[in-house]
Amino acid sequence: MRTLVVLVLIQLAGCSSTQDWRTASREPAGIAPDPAVTHEAVLQVYGADAWGWRGWFAIHTWVAAKRTGEAAYTVYEVIGWRASRGLPVTRIAQDAPDRHWYGARPKLLREHRGEGVDGLIEAVDLAARNYPWQSEYRAFPGPNSNTFVAWIGKHVPQLGLDLPFSAIGSGYVD
Repeated sequence: MRTLVVLVLIQLAGCSSTQDWRTASREPAGIAPDPAVTHEAVLQVYGADAWGWRGWFAIHTWVAAKRTGEAAYTVYEVIGWRASRGLPVTRIAQDAPDRHWYGARPKLLREHRGEGVDGLIEAVDLAARNYPWQSEYRAFPGPNSNTFVAWIGKHVPQLGLDLPFSAIGSGYVD
């Protein structure tokens, strides 16, 4: 028992690093195909450990898409702090598809490439723009970033999206 307590304390000590979310890496991870040399359509769903202690048990998810011939990716995500600034929590913008989530390396959860993917991207775009909680965010039980991606998955079943248990808030849409 004492060993367990020591291990937990060591783990907690590692959580109180001096790293700040403002200086945490947001660099691309190099997972997504380079749009400059990849002509085909690409649709990817990513997840990365949530910031800070939440990352022990929860992930943040988002969708990245590049239509056939496009030179950049569009990223679809929900970011909770946008609500406190009076902005919609839903963010749809050209961005690096596979950026670190404030220091956490993303993992590819689902990918579709090639023929027929442009139609999937259109359906994802429509679902994202019709997300019903555009101005609401609650880490638990939702709506949150995982609720958003689950919403897209529910309305675009062809994605075959199955979010992991750590995508807390994904069940909010059920």
